[in-house]
Amino acid sequence: MSLPLGLIVNPVAGMGGAVGLHGTDGADVLAKARSRGAHPKAPERARRALAVLANEAPGATIMAPLGVMGTDHLAGLDLTPNPFGKAPSGATDARDTKSAAEAMRGAVCALLVAGGDGTVRDVVSVVGLDTPVLGIPCGVKMQSGVFALSPQAAGRIAAALSAGSKEVFFRKAEVMDIDEDARRDGRIAARLYGYARVPFVKNAVQAAKAAPPLSDDAALDAACVETARGLTPGVTWLVGPGTTAKRVLQALGETGTLLGVDAVRDGRVIGRDLSEQAALGLAGDGPLGIVVGVTGGQGFVFGRGNQQIGAAAIKRALPDRLIILASEGKLAALSEPRLLVDTGEPSLDRALEGFARVRTGPRRATLMRLCA
Repeated sequence: MSLPLGLIVNPVAGMGGAVGLHGTDGADVLAKARSRGAHPKAPERARRALAVLANEAPGATIMAPLGVMGTDHLAGLDLTPNPFGKAPSGATDARDTKSAAEAMRGAVCALLVAGGDGTVRDVVSVVGLDTPVLGIPCGVKMQSGVFALSPQAAGRIAAALSAGSKEVFFRKAEVMDIDEDARRDGRIAARLYGYARVPFVKNAVQAAKAAPPLSDDAALDAACVETARGLTPGVTWLVGPGTTAKRVLQALGETGTLLGVDAVRDGRVIGRDLSEQAALGLAGDGPLGIVVGVTGGQGFVFGRGNQQIGAAAIKRALPDRLIILASEGKLAALSEPRLLVDTGEPSLDRALEGFARVRTGPRRATLMRLCA
């Protein structure tokens, strides 16, 4: 391989997730995330991807901007930095991302982008289809089809690219993000912003988020009503984002936060749009359960848009108080017959692997394999 790999890290990507914000786009949102005690997650997730790359392709050359957007994350790894530019003296923003992308356009075999949908949008607005882009998943929503399934998967793809492996091929994938007009109308919809050329390895790159089929509405509604009636009294139930999970609240006669996590106990909402810490605080020392849907087209149960339900809550809910809901059509439409988890804690991801029961209708469920 004649060209190096490129690296861009958005150091604040995903900070809004665990604290109940639905992204980290804009200085105001970032300031609010920090005021709620949010901590950067992108550097650690980028480092996990790069560690796999260094282990599987030692000495690989990485072109990267100096400082927090690049070379800081290569320190101590068996990788060869090819730095450029000046290290930023303050907070970085979209202009820095676009500038770094412009500097590497056509100069790298692929750009590793540690961030979320907004970061990828910025990069692709500069490089278009000229330079392949692979996302290291660090954001909150990650609707686009450019992201690896996990940081480790991104590292494996990068290593295969570096080695010139024939298992890597390139495909055109959608660059998506939340449609803010639809969100204001009470709907979750993804808007297409363009296309990227993505290095692809089977079972390592996610699909773009897809809209659910409409034919399963009646069965799914009935499953949500059945679930609502069966929520164990005295348990604090965290109900995840998305229209499927929120149908459970509607069955209770309550309203929920479309993109947020709400808490229910004894049939009534006791907290809305919660952060990770607020959700755990409401549960206290009592029992905790989780109700979540499945992201259409991708198959994620944890790690895409519901980071407020953190590892601590998941561990407390397992194994008997985790409820997954999805229509049969949504499950059938997945690119692979499996569901995915990316909790941010690799040991928990491995513990979740196995088979899970997904409720699809009244007294009806499908067994699906959970994969990290």
